[in-house]
Amino acid sequence: MKNSISVFVLLCFFFCSQHGLSHGAAANAISANQPLFGDQTIVSAGGIFALGFFRPGKDSNKNYIGIWYHNLPAANQTVVWVANRDNPISDRYSSQLRILNNNLALFNESQTPIWSTNISSSSSTSSPPIEATLGDDGNLVLKDVSNSTIWQSFDYPTHTLLPGAKLSYNKRTQTPQILISWKNSEDPSAGLFSLELDGINNQYFMRRNGSEQYWTSGPWNGQYFSLVPEMKILCYPFNFSYVNNENESYFLYYMYNATTISRRYIDVTGQLKVVTWVDGAGWNLIMTQPTSQCEVYAICGGNGVCNQITQNFCNCLEGFHPKSQDDWDLNEFSGGCVRNIDLKCGNINNNNNKRQDGFKLFTNMRLPGNSKSVPDQRDIKTCASCCLNDCSCSAYSYDNNLCLVWNAELWNLKQLAPNEGNGNSIYIRLSADEFEEFASGSPEKTIGVVIGSVGALIVLGIVILLIPRRKKRSNVEGFLVSFMYRDLQQATKNFSEKLGGGGFGSVFKGKLPDSTLIAVKRLDSIRQGEKQFRTEVSTIGNVQHVNLVRLRGFCSQGNKKLLVYEYMQNGSLDSILFCQNDSKSILDWKTRYQIAIGIARGLAYLHEKCRDCIVHCDIKPENILLDSGFCPKVADFGLAKLMGRDFSRVLTSMRGTIGYLAPEWISGVAITAKADVYSYGMLLFELISGRRNSGDGRMKYFPIWAASLAVEGGDIMSLLDARLDRESAEPEEVMRVCRVACWCIQDWEGHRPTMGQVVQVLEGVIDVEQYQVPRALQVIFYQDDESLVFFEELSSSSSNKTTQAQDTSSGHSHTKSISWSKG
Repeated sequence: MKNSISVFVLLCFFFCSQHGLSHGAAANAISANQPLFGDQTIVSAGGIFALGFFRPGKDSNKNYIGIWYHNLPAANQTVVWVANRDNPISDRYSSQLRILNNNLALFNESQTPIWSTNISSSSSTSSPPIEATLGDDGNLVLKDVSNSTIWQSFDYPTHTLLPGAKLSYNKRTQTPQILISWKNSEDPSAGLFSLELDGINNQYFMRRNGSEQYWTSGPWNGQYFSLVPEMKILCYPFNFSYVNNENESYFLYYMYNATTISRRYIDVTGQLKVVTWVDGAGWNLIMTQPTSQCEVYAICGGNGVCNQITQNFCNCLEGFHPKSQDDWDLNEFSGGCVRNIDLKCGNINNNNNKRQDGFKLFTNMRLPGNSKSVPDQRDIKTCASCCLNDCSCSAYSYDNNLCLVWNAELWNLKQLAPNEGNGNSIYIRLSADEFEEFASGSPEKTIGVVIGSVGALIVLGIVILLIPRRKKRSNVEGFLVSFMYRDLQQATKNFSEKLGGGGFGSVFKGKLPDSTLIAVKRLDSIRQGEKQFRTEVSTIGNVQHVNLVRLRGFCSQGNKKLLVYEYMQNGSLDSILFCQNDSKSILDWKTRYQIAIGIARGLAYLHEKCRDCIVHCDIKPENILLDSGFCPKVADFGLAKLMGRDFSRVLTSMRGTIGYLAPEWISGVAITAKADVYSYGMLLFELISGRRNSGDGRMKYFPIWAASLAVEGGDIMSLLDARLDRESAEPEEVMRVCRVACWCIQDWEGHRPTMGQVVQVLEGVIDVEQYQVPRALQVIFYQDDESLVFFEELSSSSSNKTTQAQDTSSGHSHTKSISWSKG
């Protein structure tokens, strides 16, 4: 009898699995008689999204119902919506997602409903639902017999906003939709950070733990949110709109090219991120708000300190350690840090030979909040005593006759970078045992330390005498010197003389023992392993050209990654080109022209002469250095590969860089060497004018003005830097540079020249005809009615828009004329 029942059950299961959903099935709906369980999924009609059970962690036994991109590689599974984010199940095979009565509901192993669409039969006038359909937009829609929508997942977002979904504020009920971050990368339950709309002031804001507001978008000004001017540039791939009526307010965005995969989400780090998918490269970061990780309130938890210039931006104060290392490994820092040793909190006890707690000084800090002012403290000594005599006091600060103290945990601490300034000193209370290394020990202990030290010195001397040559050889790898961190610390005087900085890191002046001047770049956010880092650096070191900055060496000690370059006496091009105060530093036209040629030669070498094409990805005046003779040298080449996917953060975190980005950077297509060509063209305009292309308050955006004169004709010399003597400049050269710049910034990369062609034009080997004013610039700054048509064309194949070259040379002439169909 038992065997008969077992066979019957197996047959039923076989029948259901054959006629129901199966693993990888193409069905895009759940119906009343077709539930979803186990490894089954439903897939949208176009194969873009899938819905089913998923486990976010490799070793996790927690299962969730979610929606993810079906057309991305399995290794890049990206979940955009979770039904039961706070109620996971352990066994997906005995759990079901099914339609019951008026709702779509998830039943756990005990067949208890743990999630539901919660459609009340009394409040609903619609017919009962018959199916839940997953669309190619990522929206799960519950429909009735009349095909009317009675519930949709877009109305209940979790942490992601997809194109076509709105994040709104209901004015009638005075309730906002809220995006809430995951707890960590392996736990989709509600995290600490949220994004919601202030429907009264028409702006978005982010909060920590539902209370502490740390970011706002500023009000909508008709085109973008006032405190997010990057949106003006992001109009390339995105179509933004803001609706404000008597019932609701909401923000909405679409992609001009519907095939571009994009999402906006609030990350576990508390930042709002906008990304697009690039085949072969993964998620490309377009925008981050707030741009600085340390602006997220208390991102590092209690007693944690945020440091934007280190690889791991969250660290514990000295004398503390992470409360949960496992959480920190998953970028979940809310637990903060706890003391290594509990405070003694008491007076000196001479009988037990115990000392009082002490204070550790931390400088250039952003002070934590919730301080308490203590009046009538005459000096820092009395302020310290006040804190020491209060067992609940954990830190104090004294400045300008003001004594501040903190009780319990310290929140929102930040270590400021040297160039940020306006930092304060704070004294953190630590146990006396933390200072033992500074205290004198017993005579026996002292003797032991001395004997041990002497022995160590003797052994070290023997090692140095026996293997000096081996040590010397180990410090040189190919053309590069492998420096010790302490040597570079000494050479730069503890990184005290800063030459500049940017998204890759800060650069400091240094001097080697042989008096050779060097520039040391301290890299940020390098997550590569030791072997891979050395391999990539070795590749960069082997690339040498007169117009490329020479890499002399590197340092790789754990998280400390530094590059050592030759020192450029005249600094970066931007520091001279845009200087308005020192007339002696103004570059004459002849020098500017030679700089233009030199940069082009350096880029041509990277693109066309190296064994593997090197795309710089960040050409701008800040990355062009000048030696003592004003010979230009391209800096930071190869760093985009070192940074990996973090490089997109570098671009979007620097407002100055975004003005040099080619349209393909933010349209989701692959990046080629032609992106450098575009950036070079924008740099040429600045060489001509001596000013930034935008941001100086002029009525006309300079590239449009210059391109119009080059195309339509006019007084080309009116474009020249007003500080220059126009008689010393050749009008033919100014026109040539202007036309090259216009050629370089064409909308479609197939219409731009190679850097080799640019060199030939500037050297007078080939000529360039006039070209049309790039429509991308007009769309950005004039918002013309052709923008939609333009972006549809930009996203489509440009195979029918080919560049044609006609050789018109005769005799010994080497001049060619380049032209194309203007499309």
